[in-house]
Amino acid sequence: MTAAPHGDRTGAWFSGPVHGPLPILLLVMTAATGLVDAVSVLGLGRVFVANMTGNVVFLGFAVAGAPGFALAASLAALGGFLVGALAGGSLATRRARRRGHLLRDAALVETVLLLVAVGLLIGLSGTPGSGLASAVAALAAIALGLQNSAVRHLAVPDLTTTVLTMTLTGIAADVRSSGRVVVTRRVLSVATMFLGALAGALLVLHVGLARALLPAPVLLAAIVGVLAVVVRRPAPWQEPVGARA
Repeated sequence: MTAAPHGDRTGAWFSGPVHGPLPILLLVMTAATGLVDAVSVLGLGRVFVANMTGNVVFLGFAVAGAPGFALAASLAALGGFLVGALAGGSLATRRARRRGHLLRDAALVETVLLLVAVGLLIGLSGTPGSGLASAVAALAAIALGLQNSAVRHLAVPDLTTTVLTMTLTGIAADVRSSGRVVVTRRVLSVATMFLGALAGALLVLHVGLARALLPAPVLLAAIVGVLAVVVRRPAPWQEPVGARA
């Protein structure tokens, strides 16, 4: 991922000229990711729809016949994620010169996909059957694959919104060399994912899958609304990071 210019490490974190409002919006998106993965793991047969490293591992467990792991849902999530990433790459190419428009459009498509997934789960009692679980996993994975691809092109350091391995590594490995802004960004990324997963787990356990998933598209819709307003005014953060290097 493209490294941030030095000004991003010392300037205003939430509204600086390099990334503008993107960091706070990506933190909201990270919380939504934790919530969606909580629903998928706890309600769809132990399948990740955002974290493909975990999903590939779960897929191996399912192929081995380990109980509790859904082969069909894992395959659907893996395939859906690739489709979403492909779509996200195409969207990023078309919106390459406007980062705010890219995130707005990606979040809008995600919102629609997750609302369809919520619709499939409405009225469901108990654990969804393999067919329904696979369909919901595929839709959610398409949404998260699209998100992952779009966010990758935004190039905001330490805010991938879907995986935390390198973020956690950076917190520990660079603790002596990273500035306060960088450490804060990384810690907040981990914290928001945790809080999203916690909220998702509590909702799954106490209110059911459809209602547990619903806050995710609501958060994404809020991101769309914010960006619909802020992108109307040209600003330096809208330009690709590489163009200002």
